[in-house]
Amino acid sequence: MCSHTAFYFLIIIFVLMKMKKIKIYDNEHFNNTIKVLIEKHDKFLSKINKRKKKGYNGIFYRYKNEVLTAKHVPFFWKYDLDSKTNPQMMERLEINSVFNAGAIYLNNKIYLAARVESNDVKSFFAIAESSSGVDRFKFWDFPLEMPNHEIKETNVYDMRLVKHEDGWIYGLFCSESKDYSKPDDLSAAIASIGIARTKNLKKWYRLPNIKSNSIQMRNYVLHPEFVGGKYAFYTRPMDGFIDTGSGGGIGWEMCEDIENPILTDQIIIEPNIYHTIKEVKNGLGPAPLKTEVGWLHLAHGVRKTAAGLRYVLYLFLCDLEEPWKVIRSPCRHFIAPLGKERVGDVSNVVFCNGWIEKENGTVLIYYASSDTRTHVAETSKEKLIDYIMNTPEDAENSFDCVQQRIKMIKRNLTILDNNRYEN
Repeated sequence: MCSHTAFYFLIIIFVLMKMKKIKIYDNEHFNNTIKVLIEKHDKFLSKINKRKKKGYNGIFYRYKNEVLTAKHVPFFWKYDLDSKTNPQMMERLEINSVFNAGAIYLNNKIYLAARVESNDVKSFFAIAESSSGVDRFKFWDFPLEMPNHEIKETNVYDMRLVKHEDGWIYGLFCSESKDYSKPDDLSAAIASIGIARTKNLKKWYRLPNIKSNSIQMRNYVLHPEFVGGKYAFYTRPMDGFIDTGSGGGIGWEMCEDIENPILTDQIIIEPNIYHTIKEVKNGLGPAPLKTEVGWLHLAHGVRKTAAGLRYVLYLFLCDLEEPWKVIRSPCRHFIAPLGKERVGDVSNVVFCNGWIEKENGTVLIYYASSDTRTHVAETSKEKLIDYIMNTPEDAENSFDCVQQRIKMIKRNLTILDNNRYEN
């Protein structure tokens, strides 16, 4: 466009603005847009969630709707609501996903410490609360301002919330930073374990990161009680940021002082096993539930498939007095990705780092699917104990697996014959 044409074009725009034929900032329309955002968000958050009766396996119920997604995030976290700086009402700070939430039950409410990932692939923590635990989760107005004592820390994620015997609520999470020993590899990273504690989920006090002999650290969980007067941790040693290398399995370590968490004597209590759901790697999910038969654990197991890595959830049980000793491990998946749960940023994955138990024995399991969204499954302590105590353990090979099944089939056929079940 020549200079004369541009000059006349600007004159026309100026005249039209004076005649109010066009507006740069239409405050009425802008305010109406905000009202629509508020109404849509309130309506979305008020949805009642219902159990999925189809597919119930006698162990747990899935629910129809996800409990946390990117749509649950307050719109004022995403939009600049100033008409002068955002006249087109664009999302300035978008949210990509909400998943891998730690959970805690306090004062008859359920609180989730969710991993919120923005479109710049940085994660942060935010608290959402609900009275029912299955729907109407609402984020607090502000995300958590987690103190950063690690100068090189780039990303934080996957918090496990634990109400400890010492009176504090602890949050253990992955503290990720670039691996500066490989300056030319921009994907090389170091995974450490951050620790913070709080009394009210609002004011957090950051403690030093855990020091360990492991090169990489993820999926560390604090045991909720002292063991021999010490703090105890479930660990997951790894040689690589993704691959376990010579490490692998769920470990156990203790330390005297959580304000100076140095772990040096690790034992593996739940190893990887060939041709099982945990053949590649496994890691503990939330802190264990204390039951009359032992410490009940929910973990994730990973195996290789033709479609890539597949993450599932499974249960195992440890001794009450010696919580580093596994006494039951069915070694079969408890929850696996199903339907649309298989689709997302990292497909074919379910992951859990939060569950809660209510006074009536109801257990709510908060699991993420494909690193994208958060779901809830409902069961009870009674059912979980039945499952862990009576579900057969891994038969280890195909022949014995068939024998195990034939034994149950014969018993069932006898029951059917004796009772003469008919249509």
